[in-house]
Amino acid sequence: MLLYTLSRKQKNNHHHMEEHIVIIGNGISGVTTARHIRKLSDKKITIISAETDHFFSRTALMYIYMGHMKYEHTKPYENYFWKKNRIELKRAFVKTVDHANKQLQFADNTMMSYDKLVLAVGSKPNKFGWPGQDLEGVQGMYSKQDLDMLEKNAPNNKACNRAVIVGGGLIGIELAEMLHSRNIPVTFLVREESFWGGVLPSGESGMINRHILNSHIDLRLGVNLKEILSDENGRARAVVIAETGEEIPCNVVGLTAGVSPNIDFLRDSGIELGRGIKVNPMLETNIPDIYAVGDCAEQHEGINGRRPIEAVWYTGRMMGETVAQTLCDNPTEYKPGHWFNSAKFIDIEYQTYGWVFSKPREGEIHFHWKHPDDTKCITINTEEATGKFIGINTFGIRMRHQIFDRWLTEERTTDYILEHLKDANFDPEFYALFEKDIVAHYNKTYSKNIQVKSKSWARIFSKA
Repeated sequence: MLLYTLSRKQKNNHHHMEEHIVIIGNGISGVTTARHIRKLSDKKITIISAETDHFFSRTALMYIYMGHMKYEHTKPYENYFWKKNRIELKRAFVKTVDHANKQLQFADNTMMSYDKLVLAVGSKPNKFGWPGQDLEGVQGMYSKQDLDMLEKNAPNNKACNRAVIVGGGLIGIELAEMLHSRNIPVTFLVREESFWGGVLPSGESGMINRHILNSHIDLRLGVNLKEILSDENGRARAVVIAETGEEIPCNVVGLTAGVSPNIDFLRDSGIELGRGIKVNPMLETNIPDIYAVGDCAEQHEGINGRRPIEAVWYTGRMMGETVAQTLCDNPTEYKPGHWFNSAKFIDIEYQTYGWVFSKPREGEIHFHWKHPDDTKCITINTEEATGKFIGINTFGIRMRHQIFDRWLTEERTTDYILEHLKDANFDPEFYALFEKDIVAHYNKTYSKNIQVKSKSWARIFSKA
């Protein structure tokens, strides 16, 4: 009898060593979490995904369609990597989370137990209840399944003689570029009066409008989708514009009006939800031993002026690194640092560091410079009373992230930024062409403003 109790105890100890961490989602957040837990511990790790067998780079999906790379090339790790690192992969769809018994139920009704659970379930494209939104040929552009569907729906301009894209965000412009690469005519419906007008200052947004039109994409601003019309086989044949009733014949409709956290399966789980899965700065949900990271996580309060939900690749990676520390007994708060982002509008590269809003907030002033070729510009946001640098947007001019990050931490003045702008530029020779023009324009604009604005400006800019 004594022997029996001993072996039971050993089993329990063994179980304790082998704590099982289950991660739902194999995007950048889930996979980063797994890799960092493995670096720090011997815990048992399982990643569950309904999307693909292996992790791939979501931002590279568009290049597969455009023929720049194959799907294999988008997988950052060889297939043997997972086994070698003892990270188990399970291809399945989670139907429910039963936190009382620490169990997951899959779509095929099988179960899996966990000790700790990380929700890294990402987003899904928004649908706003448009009539016809579920027809064949109507799709988003987010998942590997969406890419496969696009390959079927729009293999060439014979099968697809026009596509209509609904929604003017970053995914919309990528989808337009993808279709355009196969010579498929594209009509682009944007609700705002200017492309990405809620995010970009008007000078930049206007430049991007012109760039889209110059790329032979039929951009329609200030219009809403009313409905998608069906042919006799249940396929999309046209869209109707709400404002004018105009019908635009098409074979493919791309829905790119933003994304939302993919949380429907958690509705009755007892996990607190808002638009996303509510987490504190430790990335913990309201249920012990359940965490959320990436696109699906919603902070109760945005951190340092950031939004409560950030569907951005690098913040997903940072959250994965952070939560791995906490799961390996080193409780760590998520501290994302200064805001930055980058994107590409067809051929114009965009970067932003710090805060630049579409309109200056109270007490802020924008300095805007645009190159005559209409493909390069800069907007700098400054605190009016002190001259402190708050943020910069650059288009068509590549800047070094580390340097701007440091300047934001050091709370430099905009004056200082302009004096040292060439240090931050990726290509100093290229930059030398514009530097004089930018600084001259800056001095001219601000010398006009100085008398009107405040004495402190005069002091700050007198030496510029």
